[in-house]
Amino acid sequence: MAELDPVIHAQARLRIMATLATLDSDGSIAFPRLQELLDMTAGNLSTHLRKLEDAEYVSQEKSFRGRTPVTFVATTKSGRRAFEDYMEQLRTLLGGAS
Repeated sequence: MAELDPVIHAQARLRIMATLATLDSDGSIAFPRLQELLDMTAGNLSTHLRKLEDAEYVSQEKSFRGRTPVTFVATTKSGRRAFEDYMEQLRTLLGGAS
């Protein structure tokens, strides 16, 4: 049996990926909204997003709304696939149907 992806398996990163997986495949979410949904500090969220970004599971796009900087977070195609694989492996591990 394949091992669960350790990048996704950490509790905070699993919560991030599960939240991002609810978006459309081309959707993104503003960093403050993601922070609010997950009830995480900005520093903690940034640290976990960086780990997911290093694995090429998420992308972050920085832009401006007027003069205010804003960061949008989205899953990458490989990130979505990794999360789907993770969920399938978890179901198998727990004895559920794939």
